[in-house]
Amino acid sequence: MVSSIATIPSSLTETPQRCTGAYALIDGLVRHGVKHIFGYPGGAILPIYDELYRAEARGDLQHILVRHEQGASHAADGYARATGKVGVCFGTSGPGATNLVTGIATAHLDSIPMVVVTGQVARPAIGSDAFQETDIFGITLPIVKHSYVVRHAADMSRIVAEAFHLASTGRPGPVLIDVPKDVGLEQCDYIPVEPGQVKLSGYRPTVKGNPRSINAALALIEESCRPLLYVGGGAIAANAHAQVQEFAERFQIPVTTTLMGIGSFDEHHPLSVGMLGMHGTAYANFAVSECDLLIAVGARFDDRVTGKLDEFASGAKVIHIDIDPAEVGKNRLPQVPIVGDVRQVLEQLLQRSREIDVPLDGEKTQPWLDKINRWREEYPLVAPHYDHIISPQEVIAEIGRQAPQAYYTTDVGQHQMWAAQFLNNGPRRWISSAGLGTMGYGMPAAMGVKVALPDEEVICISGDASFQMNLQELATLAQYSIAAKTVIINNGWQGMVRQWQQTFFGERYSSSNMQSGMPDFELLAKAFGVKGITVREHSQLAGAIAEMLAHEGPVLMDVHVKRDENCYPMVAPGKSNAQMLGLTQPKAISSATELIRCSNCGTDNATTNKFCTECGTKL
Repeated sequence: MVSSIATIPSSLTETPQRCTGAYALIDGLVRHGVKHIFGYPGGAILPIYDELYRAEARGDLQHILVRHEQGASHAADGYARATGKVGVCFGTSGPGATNLVTGIATAHLDSIPMVVVTGQVARPAIGSDAFQETDIFGITLPIVKHSYVVRHAADMSRIVAEAFHLASTGRPGPVLIDVPKDVGLEQCDYIPVEPGQVKLSGYRPTVKGNPRSINAALALIEESCRPLLYVGGGAIAANAHAQVQEFAERFQIPVTTTLMGIGSFDEHHPLSVGMLGMHGTAYANFAVSECDLLIAVGARFDDRVTGKLDEFASGAKVIHIDIDPAEVGKNRLPQVPIVGDVRQVLEQLLQRSREIDVPLDGEKTQPWLDKINRWREEYPLVAPHYDHIISPQEVIAEIGRQAPQAYYTTDVGQHQMWAAQFLNNGPRRWISSAGLGTMGYGMPAAMGVKVALPDEEVICISGDASFQMNLQELATLAQYSIAAKTVIINNGWQGMVRQWQQTFFGERYSSSNMQSGMPDFELLAKAFGVKGITVREHSQLAGAIAEMLAHEGPVLMDVHVKRDENCYPMVAPGKSNAQMLGLTQPKAISSATELIRCSNCGTDNATTNKFCTECGTKL
């Protein structure tokens, strides 16, 4: 939070114009390059929407009317992740504002730059429990980078400029601007504050690494025989993709990424070992367990990555690079802490290594790389194939094969982890709720990505349970012809919940079966005016994906998959990363495999199934 704020005016000699607070807000957004706003109107924010009407008529920007404010916040989030720009969303007071809270928390946990504008009751009514009044400033204090309640229309231009500066610099994050209704209507003397003209007293993020720390880090790298780069979302935020690759190649260091860091390093590169953590690759988890130097780059030692923290890279020295000093040493004390912008720190390390002629001894790390490659061969990621039912992994692998350059969003659960395992993603092309794990995120986020990048292929990988959280946004896709594609990996369960209940709760499947009441997703899509496709057989899969990709508008594809497939590898809670469940991939079921008939519906199932693929009855 920022306590002391000052702003440089755009021009001390500029003659102010008379305008409303609503005009100052919209004009400020336009001046900061905003082209799209996702939102939903209501009483307290109507003065702002009235000004927005005029701005849209002038062609200054476009408003996308969502069907639920949570959809607006997720769309703005996806927009920001794909472009690196600040996403913007609107909601009215009361329930409109509280409906944005999940999306704000999602952006906060993943450090996504957003400006969230909420309407508020008029200033005289604040604190009186007026109709649709909530203290959204207070509610969101723990989940924003900074918050404002605009008390005077004359402050609006300054606040907008500060909000964009705060959201997009240092460690990015969401900033809230709460606008009382009468402030939107109030006339003021307006002098615009342009981007780059903001100065915030006490807010100066450190971007350059300390030279002594740079030298100390290079000394550790020179000593190491088994180094590992552990790259998180900070590398994405800093646009440090090229620097990560140059650094890895210069010192021949293998690279593992967090869920947030996917796309920061080319996953086809021979130095890539994929994602680590609870559902990471076996070879990444073995590598982090046996490395002697761990170089954390824009990562925060999250519990889903570390497993049992005191056994995470327990034999390694640690270099930790992050722009947020609060993260350095929070969970693991590093031997060399470096506070700074990831891209600039990596550039410093590379430059300094050339100046002092750090030897590039590829032979020193080659035995380490050979060992990792043996693990890679012994424990490969394989999409299992079953004769009588589609596996979830082969759906995702086939989508990746047909759309290798797509932008991918996901919801949360098993399908998210399979997508992380089987899709190879480029910079900013992997968009997923990591820290908060928000079901219902995927389709609205894909909507935001496609609005930002209309010429790119955008695909949401969802699950049948997650999709139903925000299915109303099909109407938004239809209204604006937003050609994002959504694929439902339909196993009739809350899949990850079911897996945990099977593994840790004695197969007591409490409230996780989603089959009863599940809609026909193809008919649902058609009801919204969206193309729907249903896939039940292997023979349909490749053609259906091709049909989906070829369609010019939005598509919802429902793929029925093996119901009791589990997501492996898996690090159980309280275990070290080297202690993974399910390392042996299941063998393909041949046509000669013995079948078991469901007593409820008569469907033949493979004996490896625990539940009927048709009706869900336990076999």
